[in-house]
Amino acid sequence: MDDREIARARKALRGLKQFWSLDDSDIAITRLGGLTNLVFRVDHGGEQYVLRLPGKGTEEYINRANEAQAAREAAKAGVSPDVLYADPGTGIMVTKLIDDAVTMSPGKFKSIAGSPARAGKAFRKLHTSGAKFDFRFELFAMIDDYLKVLTGKDVELPEGYHDVLGQAEAVRAALNAHPLPNVACHCDPLCENFLDTDKRMWIVDWEYSGMNDPMWDLGDLAVEGEFSSAQEEEMIHAYFGGEPTAAERGRIVIYKAMCDLLWTLWGLIQHANRNPIDDFWAYSVNRFNRCKALMASPEFAGHVAAVKKG
Repeated sequence: MDDREIARARKALRGLKQFWSLDDSDIAITRLGGLTNLVFRVDHGGEQYVLRLPGKGTEEYINRANEAQAAREAAKAGVSPDVLYADPGTGIMVTKLIDDAVTMSPGKFKSIAGSPARAGKAFRKLHTSGAKFDFRFELFAMIDDYLKVLTGKDVELPEGYHDVLGQAEAVRAALNAHPLPNVACHCDPLCENFLDTDKRMWIVDWEYSGMNDPMWDLGDLAVEGEFSSAQEEEMIHAYFGGEPTAAERGRIVIYKAMCDLLWTLWGLIQHANRNPIDDFWAYSVNRFNRCKALMASPEFAGHVAAVKKG
């Protein structure tokens, strides 16, 4: 753990009323995960908190005011921990720590029995909560926005990206033929954004959240979690309480491809910003290739047709 990161965390805490009078010895700080941000566990006075410091360059594509509003709404909906402090200007956020929770990963979703079902139920609780997020998650508008961010950076798109984006116009038309009502969605269901207590699943990190087609969350988690068919069915059936319609299943499959099309660009932004956490060029290429493979599969056109039919 980098001592400079801990020093940044302590400096941030000293700026908060709850902590500013404390000596360093009164606070224990442990670095947690995070792809783009610095995330820390903070122990003080028998209480546990999570401190989030924004990562370099995130101000280019994340609205911290929208994030804070969504995080508070998600907490009210009972799917996310309470927000104790959030500064839209600095991006610093403090939330309660969920005790005895396992931070999920693709491997843990495979090994922890019932976890895909608990994730499906958490999505259902969020989507039916009536929560209203200030931001509206518009897939193709976000693709355009990310492309604009990339125009000022020294990075190339994977070969054929614009060709696949053109092919996605048929997908857009199908989705728009019978749109589902937009509801509060997480929109970035990375496995590590799920905390499992074995009784319920909590969801954290609302940076990309917004009002969206609820099937996006299911499709995206299936991709991020590298779900097997059995895991995917477990999540879907827990969410719906039974079998979805052909159109609902089709939307889930479509969004499995479209999330890769979008997050390819996100990865390129990380690559251009020299984020050291991962090889984001390889990340982007892998996501794009997976998108192309799914869209080229024989079943994909059938799912698009089912969505278009409604």
